[in-house]
Amino acid sequence: MSIKSHEKFGEVIEIMHRKELDRVSDAMWARRKHLKALGSMASLAAVPAIGLTGASARAQALEKTKVSIAVGGKASFYYLPLSIAEFKGFYKAEGLDVEISDFAGGSRALAAVVGGSADVVSGAYEHTINLQQKGQMFQAFVLQGRAPQMAIGVSSKTMAGYKSVADLKGKKIGVSAPGSSTNMMASYMLANAGLKASDVSFVGVGTGAGAVTALRSGQIDAISNVEPVMTMLQQSGDIRIVADMRTMKGTQDFLGGPMPAACLYAPLTFVQKYPNTAQALASAIIRANRWIESVGPSELIRTVPESYLLGDRGIYLATFNAIRDSISRDGLIPDEGSKTALKLLEASTPKWDKTKVDLAKTYTNEFAKKALAKLGRA
Repeated sequence: MSIKSHEKFGEVIEIMHRKELDRVSDAMWARRKHLKALGSMASLAAVPAIGLTGASARAQALEKTKVSIAVGGKASFYYLPLSIAEFKGFYKAEGLDVEISDFAGGSRALAAVVGGSADVVSGAYEHTINLQQKGQMFQAFVLQGRAPQMAIGVSSKTMAGYKSVADLKGKKIGVSAPGSSTNMMASYMLANAGLKASDVSFVGVGTGAGAVTALRSGQIDAISNVEPVMTMLQQSGDIRIVADMRTMKGTQDFLGGPMPAACLYAPLTFVQKYPNTAQALASAIIRANRWIESVGPSELIRTVPESYLLGDRGIYLATFNAIRDSISRDGLIPDEGSKTALKLLEASTPKWDKTKVDLAKTYTNEFAKKALAKLGRA
């Protein structure tokens, strides 16, 4: 067989392998859907038809149609609803022209909005509480994730003898960006073990291929990050997971309660000045949440760019099946979740002042409830 024939044969095998992955993944998902209650099945079947038409969206008289959203790590599963709303045209269906700017981490995305170069942040809910203590009023208005989808792992190479959190003293921990939610989670773990954030060095590594490279090359000794980065490093044997918030149960075990994760939040003045625009954004995200809940893995693969897969289709599919339950279904921020977020900040932030926090002002479910009233509850 010639070299070209070998190459052609290899391409055919790769295509067959990918099709088989899709077939198996979709079969598993079809079985899962079959086991759900008939009521839920009926709701999911109606997903493609939900939502406002273009005409009714325009009838909402949006105060601002062009909106810029800043995000730190758009390709991660943490922000999947944000991306799906873009790729499936849900923003446009709500009459919006949305521009998404991607940054290395959530803290940098937030800085873009504080600095005035973006309108809305797609980021971790707890930032709204942290900002309030600093005298800046931001409000979350629709939820994307109901669990952080994060994990903390130690390097199998530089920390092979790891026994406890105390072993991290003096080590370098990779986070998406200093001050980000991944940083806060690591600081919380350290605080619970009697260590201070200053006992380690936090290194910004992003949420993609750069984070994987930083760990494998020995630039960092441990990593606090999102999916699919953590599953990729775990399955390759590069890390040992020591704290896991990728599922609802794991979040409950680590934080002691529910924890709202990715959401859309903005300066309170934005939400008050552009309520119809905030409503349209909330509706688009809830439509995306429902789409994610309703489709099989292969449909997701066909929807997101190849770059989202980080070069490993199989791990991306496996990760999706593992974390999809942590995607919010209704966009509502739970009251108990805000209390968990406050506990996280109190434990991980030096000189925290409880008197400067009013949780009720850090989020609103007004827009999600109105969206659900129009779209129908799933």
